[in-house]
Formats: sequence, structure tokens, C-alpha cells
Amino acid sequence: MDHLGEQTNRAYLFKIVIIGDSAVGKSNLLSRYARNEFNAHSKATIGVEFQTQSMEIEGKEVRAQIWDTAGQERFRAVTSAYYRGAVGALVVYEISRRTTFESVGRWLDELKTHSDTTVARMLVGNKCDLESMRAVSVEEGKALSETQGLFFMERSALDSTNVKTAFEMVIRDIYTNISRKQLNLDTYKTQLSSNNRVNLVKDENKGSNQVFGLSCCSSS
Repeated sequence: MDHLGEQTNRAYLFKIVIIGDSAVGKSNLLSRYARNEFNAHSKATIGVEFQTQSMEIEGKEVRAQIWDTAGQERFRAVTSAYYRGAVGALVVYEISRRTTFESVGRWLDELKTHSDTTVARMLVGNKCDLESMRAVSVEEGKALSETQGLFFMERSALDSTNVKTAFEMVIRDIYTNISRKQLNLDTYKTQLSSNNRVNLVKDENKGSNQVFGLSCCSSS
């Protein structure tokens, strides 16, 4: 299956991975988005789990297959295979645990190593309901996202702040990128057919950094 936007006549299917250290709340973010559920006593993910969500964009059905990868070090060799084919990623840290923020660079490196097709990435500061225990400022999160060319958002699975917005932002960005690539491919095929020669179609936006920031206080 080609996860880089598998397209049928009616639907697109995108693979998105959620990564980050253990216990930053990855599973609860997914369950809040997919089923509007939150489990304060959820157990650590073993290996990989996924949920499929659908939404409509420009009259087309877009399905996101969202993979929740285990954060524990002992499972990383197992889950690394699941990065391949991902066209989106949410890199999650917990705002009250600075060590999880310091691990973001390592997770980005791992993502780059195992998935060269990723087109949309978001840095997520999770558990923004723990404001009184904050160890990572909003400004630090924004600064890192700007350096890495990521979207940025703080959110809370506990009270659902920004959860739906974050997932849908990534899905829409993937759709926009895939649609642009398909348009360029169609243009290339037309030129090749009419001119009988290769004309490279440049993606004018290739390599541009996209940064979008929402703090915990932003509306969902």
C-alpha cells in the first residue's frame, strides 16, 4: 500500500504516526480525537496501535490511519518499521517534564531516518492543563518548531483543548501537499505527451518551513 496518499475515485488514505517519550499522553490524544475518550489510568502502549478517522476536504473523503507508537526504548527497534510510508507525524512532549522536550530532537532524527516521505509534521506540547507544573514554556516550544520547520500547538487530552484542531490541521496539510504533487504530476504527463520530452515540474513550495502556533489558551 502506498501511504503517500493512496487515492481511489472517492477517497485518500494517509498514514500518520504519533511519536514521543513514554507517558507523554500519545494514546490519550488519539483516543480523545478518535472516540472522544480519556483514560487517566491508561497503560503504556505495547508495540503499535492505530485508529482510522475520516473527514471531508473539498468534497473528497480523506481517511487518516493514525498510528500510536510505543515510546519505551525497548520497543523502538520494533516500531521503527512503522515509520515507513508515513506522510504525517505528531511529535509529542509533556509540558511538565522537560526531559520529554529534550528528547524531541532524537525523535525527529529517527523519523527522518525511517520515513523520507513525511510531508507534514507538528510539535505538540501535551498536558497543557498542568500549567502550575509547567517546565517548558510556550516560547521554547515555538522556537524549536521554527528551527525545525514544524507546526506547533499545545493541547490537552484531559479537557480536549486543541485536540481535534491539531489532528485536522495535519490532515489538511497532507491533503494540500498530496493534491499539489498530483497536480504537478498531471501537468508533467500532459507536457510529456504533447512535447515528447521531459519537462521537470518544480514544486515552488518545496523546502519551505511552515510554522503555526497555538498555545493552550487558544480555542479548539
